Amino acid sequence: MDFSYDARTLELRERLLAFMDEHVYPAEAVLDAQLADPAREHWDIPPVVAELRAEARRRGLWNLFLTGEHGHPGEGGAGLTNLQYAPLAEITGRSPQLAPAALNCAAPDTGNMELLAQFADADQRKQWLEPLLNADIRSAFAMTEPEVASSDASNIATRIERDGDEYVVNGRKWYITGAMNPDCRIFIVMGKTDPAAETHRQQSMILVPRDTPGVTVKRGMRVFGYDDADHGGHAEILFEDVRVPAGNLIGEEGSGFAIAQARLGPGRIHHCMRAIGIAERALELMCRRTLERAAFGRPLAEQGVVQDWIAESRVRIEQARLLVLKTAWLMDTVGNRGAHTEIQAIKIATPLAVEWILDKAVQAHGAAGVSQDTPLAHLWAGNRTLRLADGPDEVHKRSLARRELKRHREAGR
Repeated sequence: MDFSYDARTLELRERLLAFMDEHVYPAEAVLDAQLADPAREHWDIPPVVAELRAEARRRGLWNLFLTGEHGHPGEGGAGLTNLQYAPLAEITGRSPQLAPAALNCAAPDTGNMELLAQFADADQRKQWLEPLLNADIRSAFAMTEPEVASSDASNIATRIERDGDEYVVNGRKWYITGAMNPDCRIFIVMGKTDPAAETHRQQSMILVPRDTPGVTVKRGMRVFGYDDADHGGHAEILFEDVRVPAGNLIGEEGSGFAIAQARLGPGRIHHCMRAIGIAERALELMCRRTLERAAFGRPLAEQGVVQDWIAESRVRIEQARLLVLKTAWLMDTVGNRGAHTEIQAIKIATPLAVEWILDKAVQAHGAAGVSQDTPLAHLWAGNRTLRLADGPDEVHKRSLARRELKRHREAGR
């Protein structure tokens, strides 16, 4: 395994670092001011995001997440490997409210674009993928439900029933990220087409335009008190006798579970790549704060406990980064299925490591750490949510343990 940056990665990395310094970090205060503007419609995306997108496109920093394998001529994307994209995604993680959106590399649109690129037919890609790649519209992935344990995707209760040339969708979803955004025009909805089929062949995915009769976006959901209105929030959505053309089905009936797993693998590593950037930002803020403040007659940075936090933070960042890079390398060389163990491992380890570092950064800042005057509280809330999103820790541990035990059982025979 060679994790050194190639020439393409180095060139894009330098270009992205300059963009962050010259445009993204200065825009953080602008974002806060625009979000606080009483004249603003609450769910409208602040204008500074569009300004950053225009600059990112001008600099050729656009759709970097979309690998050559899933790219299509004329749709943008740098055609990078996962290993090339990892250090770039990490940099965007240092300003997660702005940088991923500025580069059109923000969830859930990245996962939805990859899904459409891989599984949608030509008409579906023309209608929905191309405008997403151009950031003309936004999208949402409607899988999680309030009335079932969604950690087991086979529990999905939403029904997708064939009726002639149409499908009828009925169900209730919540924490559907990005769905409060007025520019969100399409939902990728997961539901059951055949409850009597084999467990993992019951589900299908279908495209439901937001303006379809019977679709009701009921409310925005909060995450630890934050509504995340800067990037479209998280919605509760009701589907009542929603009729869409049969051609809106993605793939074939019964393929929804497999499509979901294919979508979530890259999404998980992208989250972890960005989370390492969050950790680097938190450690930087912790070091600056403890060098500037004194207690009991000497700088906080000279206190033994603080030095322990700083040293341990660096160790945890390096460990997490190496595991993420190994996973990216495996996804590039043996495919997502071959990297299944490592994808689950990073999804468990990375948010936990970053949560620990953020906690110590908050502690080092005292009251300022939980205030709106630093990004730490919001970063902590978002990162803590990662231990639930795309599968909770316990589900990934269960799967990993079963795979490990199976290997030893087979060796014992």
